[in-house]
Amino acid sequence: MPDQAEPAKSAPDLPDTATLLRRNPIRLLAIGLVLAATAASFAYVGGFLTPQRLSPNHFIDAMETAAGGPHAGFRRAHAKGICFAGHFVGSPQARGLSSAAVFASGQSVSVSGRFAEAAPDPFAKDSSEAVRSMALRLQPAGAPEWRMAINDTPGLHVSTPRAFYENVVASTPDPATGKPDPAKMQAYLARHPETVAFLARMKARLLASGFADDSYNSVDGFLFVAPDGARRLVRWTMQAEEPFATLAPAVRDAKPANYMFDDLLARIAKGPVRWRMIATLAQPGDPNRAAEVWPADRQRIDMGELTIDRVESEATGNCQDINFDPLVLPPGVAPSDDPIPFARSAVYSVSFRRRTSEHKAPSAVANESAGARS
Repeated sequence: MPDQAEPAKSAPDLPDTATLLRRNPIRLLAIGLVLAATAASFAYVGGFLTPQRLSPNHFIDAMETAAGGPHAGFRRAHAKGICFAGHFVGSPQARGLSSAAVFASGQSVSVSGRFAEAAPDPFAKDSSEAVRSMALRLQPAGAPEWRMAINDTPGLHVSTPRAFYENVVASTPDPATGKPDPAKMQAYLARHPETVAFLARMKARLLASGFADDSYNSVDGFLFVAPDGARRLVRWTMQAEEPFATLAPAVRDAKPANYMFDDLLARIAKGPVRWRMIATLAQPGDPNRAAEVWPADRQRIDMGELTIDRVESEATGNCQDINFDPLVLPPGVAPSDDPIPFARSAVYSVSFRRRTSEHKAPSAVANESAGARS
């Protein structure tokens, strides 16, 4: 769909923000770490056809440098994860918005997927991670599948591949200190007020206690195509049915390194965990930019229920082998003019080729209780 005009908005209070950051270098370093984690959660880049511009390989190279080198055999982002399986059942009203087979009335659609943390380190301590993800592969019988990679963040910190790349560079640790260079990070923030706004949203949100009570957002805009051909710009959320809970930072820091995965295993052992898929419909004038959130009063439609009832460690033949390319879409769902999914798709492919050519050691959550395979 064509670009939509953005509503007028006042200039951000950037000078005050920059001054505050200069006065508090510790906070600036913390911001660098948050942005590095968020950057890891959305690996993408644009300008693939022009040698002078960014390429998927260049972007993955930059991410590997920022991570201190690749972890062989693991995803270049979201490296620490666990596989799951279950099913999805569409709601009666979903069919009026999208003709995708996954929304066929009453049909139980097979689902496989992965919970993960955004960092490129497969052995990162759970309490250090502020970004979590849910990746899904929905496979209706006799119809094209649908893949998605969604995060628990309130939007994204940038809206263009070029800005994202600049963030990766600014977040790369200085070899002398092992931390991002405050001057580079401050210069980046001065050029990107949308990132300052994102950081404010991240600071204001409460972090869910685990994977089961967290909700996950598409962030990017897609088009739902109805049976009559009507096309609507949407974003969606997998909204947890579990009661939301949060942990005080001190309590979270005292938890074991793999506490979120251990808690998920214990929760699934008691019975299935469920989410409602809620689509939010854009209105004319709503920006199709990942760094900008839509007003809270936008129409929301319940599209169905996701149920997860099995989890297991990554192994050959399960979610370890899946590239959760966000452009694997069925009829009834189409990409919009948001550039991010196109770039993510290209970079995911490079990451997939690299990791599948390497030997992969067991991850931090490869254990018998998680269903590890020999």
